[in-house]
Amino acid sequence: MTRKAGASRRAGASRRAGVTRRTGLLSVLLAASLALVPSTAAHADGIRAQQWALDAMHTQEAWRTTKGKGITVAVLDTGVDAQHPDLAGNVLTGKDMVGFGASRGDRSWARHGTAMAGIIAGHGHGSGNADGVMGIAPKAKILPVRVILEDGDSARTKARNTRGNALAEGIRWATDHGADVINLSLGDDSKSAHPEPAEDEAVQYALKKGAVVVASAGNGGEKGDHISYPAAYPGVIAATAVDRYGTRASFSTRRWYATVSAPGVDVVIADPDDRYYSGWGTSAASAFVSGAVALVKAAHPGLSPAQIKQLLEDTARDAPTGGHDDSRGFGFIDPAAAIKAAARIKPEGLDSAAYGEKYFGTGPDAPEDDNNAASWAGPLAGGLGAVLLATAVALWRGRRFSEHAQ
Repeated sequence: MTRKAGASRRAGASRRAGVTRRTGLLSVLLAASLALVPSTAAHADGIRAQQWALDAMHTQEAWRTTKGKGITVAVLDTGVDAQHPDLAGNVLTGKDMVGFGASRGDRSWARHGTAMAGIIAGHGHGSGNADGVMGIAPKAKILPVRVILEDGDSARTKARNTRGNALAEGIRWATDHGADVINLSLGDDSKSAHPEPAEDEAVQYALKKGAVVVASAGNGGEKGDHISYPAAYPGVIAATAVDRYGTRASFSTRRWYATVSAPGVDVVIADPDDRYYSGWGTSAASAFVSGAVALVKAAHPGLSPAQIKQLLEDTARDAPTGGHDDSRGFGFIDPAAAIKAAARIKPEGLDSAAYGEKYFGTGPDAPEDDNNAASWAGPLAGGLGAVLLATAVALWRGRRFSEHAQ
């Protein structure tokens, strides 16, 4: 698909937005099967009005201090559409660690990564930026690093077989190119999931360099709650998903490594096709947490990754009984409270490079044997990074339905 409209036409399209709901099914290794279900039309401000996460996360209060200016968030994903009107000017020159696959103009290019970037640093568009998606840290910069391909990309199998090291390489590259936060809305929550030494080492490299690493906890809540990587690596802030009422999403994986919960149901996202969708997944939760971390780091740049992780835990709202559980971690993330609490903390900078059980729990479970399971690269390429878009609400021009495939 070639881009057919400029920013002014996009703004008009946003003002004429309508709503349709679609349902579908996406497994770790199979493409989504989608069906359309009609819904009612939205008003001109329908997109922003549906961003319930902005209010739930107390962003207006946090924005009185900062909107993330000066912070770079690396989005390791399927690529990011730098020309999207809600992201224009916020996307830096990134890196493609895969080296092949779909490219700009193809339908299976940069959909998931663009969605995550919009959640983190979307700034809207149109008069007063009132249209489109507003991110949690709208003045932060996005550093796109392509480490996986979209589920519908014909080269996906090749990538799974030949680019299994792309994630580890991408984490190191992002760290060396100025990333303050690294968002990993991807992972493997299959029965055969297991840690990869190169990826674990890359995560530790990033942490020791001062980059905060955030990952989706997994979408295996209805499939056995299998452990997911990279969420389970030591030092990673693992995000679980809740709905607008603070209730754990049924799909959200329950594991010891859960750090905090964040919005992951009915989340409005931007797409390279200049339409808007609303989906579900811990992918979205991870992006919201990364945006929150960007705000905290902008307000208090000297804090170490361990200090920020502890801050998020200590200031989370609606803490579960006992202070922590495998469903929601330490509670719902509250960046405004974290920013306020951080003023009382002495920054440790890079002096705090030792990450122990004090912050990160007892360690991962042993991997389960599954002789028929695909390799790590396979589930990574089609797992959590793609699931967010499986169930979608399309906000698009006029009152017609739009077709969406991951």
